[in-house]
Amino acid sequence: MTPVDIPRSYLFVPGNRPDRFAKACASGAHAVIIDLEDAVPASEKPAARDAVANWLDPSHPVLIRINGAETAWFQDDVAVCRAPGVAAILLPKTDRVEHLRRVEELLGNRVPILPLIETALGFSNVQEIARDWAVGRLVFGALDFGLDLGIPGDRDELLYFRSQLVLVSRLARIQPPVDGINTEIDEPARIRADTLRARSLGFGGKLCIHPKQVPHVNAAFLPTEAEIAWARRTIAAATASGGGAVATQGHMVDRPVILRAEQILREAELKEPRA
Repeated sequence: MTPVDIPRSYLFVPGNRPDRFAKACASGAHAVIIDLEDAVPASEKPAARDAVANWLDPSHPVLIRINGAETAWFQDDVAVCRAPGVAAILLPKTDRVEHLRRVEELLGNRVPILPLIETALGFSNVQEIARDWAVGRLVFGALDFGLDLGIPGDRDELLYFRSQLVLVSRLARIQPPVDGINTEIDEPARIRADTLRARSLGFGGKLCIHPKQVPHVNAAFLPTEAEIAWARRTIAAATASGGGAVATQGHMVDRPVILRAEQILREAELKEPRA
């Protein structure tokens, strides 16, 4: 996995496919999620859990998506997450803060929790959920959320809900939220467009279901060459003005603009810019 300050790409790998765990970690994804929930049939869940427990090691930290708090597999899944090598827990169907508390009580240590907001009830309680001490960032399960609300589309139809998750995250002083998956595997233009849209709304990461999606997600969260050039011009103009407000290329440069330029240049240091 690629070391970054804030993970942008989260790659799922099925918990019943231990042969793919190392490959996922070598995919370039910023974080890998071993999935014990949707990707694993009910009959295979105990075996998948054992395979994950045997593979975990601090040398390759991963997240684990456990089964939900209302399921029969929940307690055993949480027990596995006590092992070294679990960087965080992805908690599906986080409908209320009590679901987080159940994980915290069983876990007995401070492994961050990333609650998946996938239902109307979860969304209605998201402010309280986001303020829980264990929450690292929110994750939007857009497909399940749309299904729960009877909304077939995943673009403007869910704009309000996405924007609210960004706002709630900022007010709770946690990392920007992570957007949901793209089901398209071999459509890089669609993945890029959807990731750029999520970034423009204030999201800070995106879930991936296939290694092919990872480089497109990573690149979409990086500044373009044009953005980097603008940032450098802006910083140069601000430096020349001695910190006072100044106009460059017909635009006013003041403190918020300077801070944005500095942020772009910090992000540009992570990797080569996208075209």
